[in-house]
Amino acid sequence: MDRAPDTVPEQAAAQDGAAGCHAGAEKLKAAAMASGKGEVLNALERDYPVGPHDQPQSMCPAFGSLRVGLRMRRVGTILSGSACCVYGLTFTSHFYGARRSVGYVPFNSETLVTGKLYEDIRDAVHLMADPAKYDAIVVTNLCVPTASGIPLQMLPREIDGVRIVGIDVPGFGVPTHAEAKDVLSGAMLAYARQEAETGPVLPPRGQTEDRPTITLLGEMFPADPMIIGKLLEPLGLACGPVVPVREWRELYSALDCAAVAAIHPFYTASIREFRAAGRSVIGSAPVGAEGTDQWLDAIGTVCNVARPRIDGTRNAMRAAISQALSAHPIRGRITLSGYEGSELLVGRLLAESGADLRYVGTACPATPFSDRDAEWLRARGVHVQFRASLEQDIAAFEEFKPDLAIGTTPVVQHAKERATPALYFTNLISARPLMGPAGAGSLAGVINAALANKGRFDEMHAFFEGAGTGDKAGIWQDTPEDLGAVRKRHAKASHTSRNAVDNGEAVGC
Repeated sequence: MDRAPDTVPEQAAAQDGAAGCHAGAEKLKAAAMASGKGEVLNALERDYPVGPHDQPQSMCPAFGSLRVGLRMRRVGTILSGSACCVYGLTFTSHFYGARRSVGYVPFNSETLVTGKLYEDIRDAVHLMADPAKYDAIVVTNLCVPTASGIPLQMLPREIDGVRIVGIDVPGFGVPTHAEAKDVLSGAMLAYARQEAETGPVLPPRGQTEDRPTITLLGEMFPADPMIIGKLLEPLGLACGPVVPVREWRELYSALDCAAVAAIHPFYTASIREFRAAGRSVIGSAPVGAEGTDQWLDAIGTVCNVARPRIDGTRNAMRAAISQALSAHPIRGRITLSGYEGSELLVGRLLAESGADLRYVGTACPATPFSDRDAEWLRARGVHVQFRASLEQDIAAFEEFKPDLAIGTTPVVQHAKERATPALYFTNLISARPLMGPAGAGSLAGVINAALANKGRFDEMHAFFEGAGTGDKAGIWQDTPEDLGAVRKRHAKASHTSRNAVDNGEAVGC
């Protein structure tokens, strides 16, 4: 039977330094380094750098990896972390449609410091590993277990044929929930690649594709893979699995591809596994006329498709998409921000649709696979901000004074308070087809409808102006009085008192 490592003194020191999940990122990180997690944290820092400034505001990153596991068939999930964190994560996951239980291994100061928590996790994994129910079990360390050095890598690799995948997803090491999806996807791809290298593996469910396939990297609107498949058909190619996958055996199909399309460019760990499998990776995506043209050229070239076939497909698609863009123009000044990773792609589509796009902010990092999109946008006068903070997004709104703001919830709130139409990126923009001819006109309807609401915002702003602010804040029964004169008298009296004190005069009753 596996035993917990003899690192009780180090773990005790780490726990004393961490002082719990409320201690702050720096103390937690220092505790993790002291407890033997230096290699893990250094790898996360290399894959997901936070520069040029501090970590952007986002939900708990573990939500991303949790969501990936919960959406997979025959995959169980165990969380190791503070009870409040586990409650928040499971609440959010079920709010987003998960319909399965999440395992939780509780701890206290004694089990955390003595290493008993590791033994409890190991026992829970053995208890849960039923091959009739699961292909794999994902065990995730949250902040405090990571800071305390709980060694998930010591768990058995498999139990009765059930794969065990342990990952650390601390909030002080993984900047955004979008990148946490890559943490788990990369770990699963590494496991599946090693399986495929050692012997036969299960084929995917359903019909096997005879044509070379393109694996798509990054979560996207469900219709987009089908649209991309239609774009690939004239090239003699087919659309492969989308990573993050929905079933373990899809990992083998994803690895067995002609090339990988990094639709979301920040999947660094996953890209590393595809390259280890000998696969080429292409950045950007087939959005807009120019984007689709460049993408088809890159895909066809890397897959050794004949040049006449590539050019014929490009010409046909460029004409169709240009026609769709012309039929659905967007007229208005727009700022755009989000934390999903597709912000630059949406920005390209808006710009090609005729929008006066001034700013694109994304909480995700710059990578070599986002360079083409960033350069394209900058060449058209768009300010592109990677690792964007809320303050930067709001500053962009104030500077460019857009007709429409697309962004996160607080950005939308800020814009609407100033009588500017605004749309929530995640639910209203990214949840639409973006690729190919179908994506060309998909945004115009919702964007133009929002732009047309400016008059209604002006009317509401004029009617409610001042409500809920200043003397009218809070709950009240009678109409609040204007207390401006009282505040002025109080301010004058306070100023006189301060001057008297500064001059050494006695102040008393």
